Amino acid sequence: MYQGQSIQVTKLDGGIAELCFNNQTDSVNKFDLRTVTELSEATKAIQADGGVKGLLVTSGKDVFIVGADITEFGATFQKPEEEIAKWAYEANFIFNAVEDLPFPTVTAINGVALGGGFEMALATDFRIMSEKASIGLPETKLGIIPGFGGTVRLPRLIGADNAIEWIAGGEAQKPAAALKVHAVDGVVAADKLKPAALKFLQSAIDGQFDYKARREQKKAKLGMNQLEMMMAFSTAKGFIAGKAGKNYPAPVAVVSAIEKAAGKTRDEALKIESATFAKLAKTTVADALIGLFLNDQFLKKKAKAAGKIARPVKQAAVLGAGIMGGGIAYQSASKGTPIIMKDIADKALDIGMGEANKLLSTMVDRKKMTPIKAGEVLSEIRPTLNYGDFGNVDIVVEAVVENPKVKKSVLADVEKVVKPGTIIASNTSSISIEELSTALAHPENFLGMHFFNPVHKMPLVEVIYASKTSKEAIATTVAYATSMGKTAIVVKNCPGFLVNRILFPYFGGWIALLRDGADYLKMDKVMENFGWPMGPAYLQDVVGIDTSHHVSDVLAEGYPDRMGKTFRTVMDVMYDAKRFGQKNGIGFYKYTTDPKGKPKKEVTPDTLELIAQVQPNGTKDFSEEEIVDRMMLPMIIETVRCLDEGIVETATEADMGLIMGIGFPPFRGGALKYADSIGMKTILEKCAKYASLGKLYEPTESMKKMAAEGKLYYPK
Repeated sequence: MYQGQSIQVTKLDGGIAELCFNNQTDSVNKFDLRTVTELSEATKAIQADGGVKGLLVTSGKDVFIVGADITEFGATFQKPEEEIAKWAYEANFIFNAVEDLPFPTVTAINGVALGGGFEMALATDFRIMSEKASIGLPETKLGIIPGFGGTVRLPRLIGADNAIEWIAGGEAQKPAAALKVHAVDGVVAADKLKPAALKFLQSAIDGQFDYKARREQKKAKLGMNQLEMMMAFSTAKGFIAGKAGKNYPAPVAVVSAIEKAAGKTRDEALKIESATFAKLAKTTVADALIGLFLNDQFLKKKAKAAGKIARPVKQAAVLGAGIMGGGIAYQSASKGTPIIMKDIADKALDIGMGEANKLLSTMVDRKKMTPIKAGEVLSEIRPTLNYGDFGNVDIVVEAVVENPKVKKSVLADVEKVVKPGTIIASNTSSISIEELSTALAHPENFLGMHFFNPVHKMPLVEVIYASKTSKEAIATTVAYATSMGKTAIVVKNCPGFLVNRILFPYFGGWIALLRDGADYLKMDKVMENFGWPMGPAYLQDVVGIDTSHHVSDVLAEGYPDRMGKTFRTVMDVMYDAKRFGQKNGIGFYKYTTDPKGKPKKEVTPDTLELIAQVQPNGTKDFSEEEIVDRMMLPMIIETVRCLDEGIVETATEADMGLIMGIGFPPFRGGALKYADSIGMKTILEKCAKYASLGKLYEPTESMKKMAAEGKLYYPK
């Protein structure tokens, strides 16, 4: 009946038409411009055939439809808001045409059906779902809302409360949850899906299921009285605004769109959805979050390419069995790579195994792992006091104390016992990989593998190469990190590597503000309002003031012109007072343990007395704008320097390193994306304003050139 590159329509027995999404040019189905156009053509072909009695919608791929083709958003979202709204509204005519077909329609959801994929399923009368499938509307995670009728059809199908929870949360839903709220009409075994969907469709054709009543339910006004609406929407707005925060407008916009459309029938309600979609599409938040999604896809492609030249890692080892070693061992074993954990003391091995056991117990408590599976994972971690089985190891992660002499000694020892070609990686946050490589006979097999703490939570791993590191060693380490569920960013060796090198100029701006009399509590509040998960003082406490003090010394030596110490700092005062932060219960804040066992911060008056020691001119009030500028400008400039020096290859990797490594506000997209949003000319003006503060505020030549040429790190 119809043959396209994305969609094919076939006539089955009994007058049933099967519309199959089966992209001939990609491994998955997605709603790109071609697919939307073909859906319109296919629907017209079905309408033109007078013998069709029912429609079955299927997929020829392992997934149903993964959603919209986000790579097409860039060009579309550059258009004026009115044009975007018109495009979204008119695209809905195609889904309406499916919904208005003069016979029953059923979708067989065989795999992932997200965003536009789920909205396609919602346009049909009924949905049968495989027990292996998942559905959802994740658009709010991109800073927008559904644009193909999701905010209109889903509330009318499952109720406003459920729909708000699904759409504002943006999470994929499993079959049991979908069936419970009647988002689908049946869940069956994967191999029974098509026969079950066909049987259901035939029953609807035979009049056993009232498809017209279901259709009217989705096209009518939302069935709620004024009191019900007031209670549902007012409560939802307050809850979701609190959860999403002021920097993420899309979840609250979902509630407003559903509320405004509640008293409207389908076509009028779709106008409200389209207008809201267009308004959000023009925000910097959507621009940043869509950019992050594309950046993540870029990193996954690089990791996949690395996997093609990587050596297989069937057995790993970690040296050093503290909290970090235990975390690495847990992460490796839980993702399927057995690991040996070696230390020189039984007590340390107990700590490492205890950490792994604690993490597994948490997974069991949260019902994310069965006790049997947890036991199997734990058995894949083998504690040892000797190198006996290291001859079979493919990669070794050294995670001993942060001391160059100790690390060199351990690295030289382990190299003697592993087989030729074994990759040896040092987990260090500050020690030069180039310097450590001098301890090895085969530096081509050596590199850095910097995990962030806590290992099980932090998604980033920096893979740091020295001058003699082989491409194969880099690729193998990236592949191993990926197999552990981490995102690896490849970094050229330099003091502080990528993330710490960029973080410490941010701290440098903060330290100078404190010296000049700023209030540390106000600065924490301002930077949290800016979008950081915690302010700079609180972050120092979490990192550990002794750790931060040590890293700042390393960076001061590496970059004396802009990170060298020219005055006694607040960090010196805290370090000398042995106020190391959360690890010993007191830093800038005092810490007690809450009922759940988590550290709870409290303001302590003597912090101000300690800070006063390094405020020669007393206290002073600074505007929020000056606080943000004096902290963020050094970070932006240092990120540019890293890009200019080839520490990372792309702006994407620099920004993703900051988001995943230190919690840079995702809705701002990273330091370079943030720079684009401000404009380089404005940044240079701000730098000139603070030029007297020194090299930290001195823009690079490449920044001046970009401003002159009007270029961006992420061209539109």
